[in-house]
Amino acid sequence: MPELPEVETVRQGLAKWVAGRRIDAVEVRHPRAIRRHLPGDGHFAAVLAGRTVTGVSRRGKYLWLPLDSGDAIIAHLGMSGQLLMQPADAPDEVHLRVRIGFDDDGPELRFVDQRTFGGLSVSESGAELPAEIAHIARDPMDPAFDDEGFVAALRRKHTEVKRALLDQTLISGVGNIYADEALWRVRLHGTRATDALTRPVVRRLLADVRDVLGEAIVAGGTSFDALYVNVNGESGYFDRALNAYGREGEPCHRCGTPIRREQFMNRSSFSCPRCQPRPRKPLR
Repeated sequence: MPELPEVETVRQGLAKWVAGRRIDAVEVRHPRAIRRHLPGDGHFAAVLAGRTVTGVSRRGKYLWLPLDSGDAIIAHLGMSGQLLMQPADAPDEVHLRVRIGFDDDGPELRFVDQRTFGGLSVSESGAELPAEIAHIARDPMDPAFDDEGFVAALRRKHTEVKRALLDQTLISGVGNIYADEALWRVRLHGTRATDALTRPVVRRLLADVRDVLGEAIVAGGTSFDALYVNVNGESGYFDRALNAYGREGEPCHRCGTPIRREQFMNRSSFSCPRCQPRPRKPLR
């Protein structure tokens, strides 16, 4: 699933292409793509027609496009969603789900989603912050992110540090890839207990989370297959800079020890056995 750097890359691309443009018509090609818009596809198309997109915003892994009506289009990419800018005469993608055309001669916005886990919806009066995603915490790239509040909240939890990093009500936008990368940088195993971490260690962890997210944004995100691309259909290249994630058996860039893979919440965690030793006492 795309994480903060991938979604931010899409946001930046969309902002260049759709801000200030007036929607002419909307075509819903697959109802599952707007399943979170309960009034249905007819209402979805009608409420957007004639509205002007005033910008593109992000909270964690969610995007929203504020409209001049005060409403907003919420977008979540899910596992395979893509928001692409395409010329109106370009051939339809195999998995095209929603088409949004504008009243100028510029490219149209297409939502393409192979697995249909993502989707679009309209949030009434959601231009500033849609109520549907208001429960999601700010992300560490947000200027209003409360560093010391995060440090205190993480240390109050009795859980594993990697689970805490993936808790979108505590800190948003961090997923499996960037959690592993940040933990490698700070030399923590993901099963370390949060309430056993000192404030300085948590501050260093937060700094490393920020650094790895920032570097990934500059690289356009991480692409392991063709499912994640930016609005121009281009892949990110942060996979070339990964130190832990996906590198099972390869030498640690710091000490040379082969990277290990462990099962974690129906997925995989990657870490260095020497730089990130497992805690002696498992969390209970």
